[in-house]
Amino acid sequence: MVEQTDDRLLAESAGALPDPGAASVMVCPACGFENLMGADACGNCGSDLMTSDIPMAATEFERLLTQVPLGALAPRPSLTVKADAAVADVLRIMRDDRAAGVVVTDADGKVVGIFTERDAVLKLAGHDLPAGPISEFMTNDPVVLRADDSLAVAIQKMAVGGFRHIPIVAGGRPVGIVTSHDVFRHVLRLVD
Repeated sequence: MVEQTDDRLLAESAGALPDPGAASVMVCPACGFENLMGADACGNCGSDLMTSDIPMAATEFERLLTQVPLGALAPRPSLTVKADAAVADVLRIMRDDRAAGVVVTDADGKVVGIFTERDAVLKLAGHDLPAGPISEFMTNDPVVLRADDSLAVAIQKMAVGGFRHIPIVAGGRPVGIVTSHDVFRHVLRLVD
């Protein structure tokens, strides 16, 4: 075991050191030293800790997931509506375009929400169609991706958040949308 020195000893003496089993310590991958969470470099050996949690591809398949940008999937353009659009109009647009969701934008064209089939079922089903704006029923401040984000990032965000649709943005404005169907169709192409 490496002797705990420097900031670790100071934290111990001040009673500021968390339980060693807690998630608030960061173990150096090079020497095993237990650093305080958030440290940029190991207090023992000086190794970089800022990139220690970035996954490294071990196989060709993993490399393709982490290095292929979403832009390579040729994501479809996002269907957008303004935040003050009427619910009935948005549902009609979704039906006519056979779209599972729309990206909701403000007056400046920046993403403020997303409204999907899931929102319609969970928030509108069993009620009279409301006359209010879509902004009252959309999912506010949705998770977004950039075209240069990797396929792995999209998969992780979809899996952790339970999302099937994520807007792709540039400068806060929607430029496309990626769906779980798009992602898994691409993954199937990779393994064939």
